[in-house]
Amino acid sequence: MLRKILIAVILIVLAIWCVTLNAGTKAKKIQYGVTFSVPYAQGLGIDWKAAYASTTQDLGVKLIRIPVYWDEVENTRDQYNFDDINYMLDLAKQNHVQVVLAVGKRLPRWPECHEPGWASKLSIADEQNAQLSYVETVVQKYQGDSSVTTWQVENEPFLSSFGPCPPLDVNFFDKEIALVKNLDPSRSVLITDSGELNWWVKAGDRGDEFGTTYYRYVYSDVLHRYWTNFYFFSWFYRFKAGLLRVLHPGKPVMIVELEAEPWTTAGIPNTPIDQQFKTMSMYNFNTIISHAAGTGFSPQYLWGVEWWYWMQQHGHPEFWDRARELFKN
Repeated sequence: MLRKILIAVILIVLAIWCVTLNAGTKAKKIQYGVTFSVPYAQGLGIDWKAAYASTTQDLGVKLIRIPVYWDEVENTRDQYNFDDINYMLDLAKQNHVQVVLAVGKRLPRWPECHEPGWASKLSIADEQNAQLSYVETVVQKYQGDSSVTTWQVENEPFLSSFGPCPPLDVNFFDKEIALVKNLDPSRSVLITDSGELNWWVKAGDRGDEFGTTYYRYVYSDVLHRYWTNFYFFSWFYRFKAGLLRVLHPGKPVMIVELEAEPWTTAGIPNTPIDQQFKTMSMYNFNTIISHAAGTGFSPQYLWGVEWWYWMQQHGHPEFWDRARELFKN
């Protein structure tokens, strides 16, 4: 019994220490940004260029994460099309937006892994070589772009429980990181991980900056019901950031995916709006922003700007309007 009490006391002291350690690095003012996905916007049936332009101009967003999907830019082997990325970066420069460009096979948005059809038919070794070639091509093309401040390599690579992706080859992942650093040593490399399902140890060992997700309102496939993660308060993330900074003092920690759209199982267009409100009402929107602010992490990239735009067109401008207040203030 005494041994159990001693272990409990040690764990409590460790938790308090880690939270306190992280509290000393909390941002005085949080910067907010968004992630923008062209295929996702197209899947919602909106004019993605109009939505992106409104994001940079009407909302006044100054931080945007843009995935450079492999299957979009190299749909045919050795034939690259960067028209969409060029459009977004040109608007970013015009509106003084700082951009995180994400490269790799696993990038934000379902189905998580975005390799082109031709690459998936190759042997593992040949596909990896082709993937490195795509990463090299993207970095070399945009390493001189003044709007690009950071490279993200893969997205939540150590999250094995989500998305139809093959098991992570850690050695190959390290090769990707090294390639990006060698090609563009002047920019930082961002590595991300799940804030709810992982402990950040392996992801935190890599890259110059670390980004976590922050989810509170989800649908449980196990319980077959909508679920609120009441136990994921801001201290939970501060504790893990404290642990990370024990191993890597001073490492910047941000929220790279802050839930601000509904969690659906059938997709937004196929889900009635009243059901969408079960996981992302205006109350939930404000609540999760408030909880995430308690982490002190900065910047924080909101997830769902395409949905806010879609909601505007379906008679619900309140999310877009609230976001505008957040970014302008």
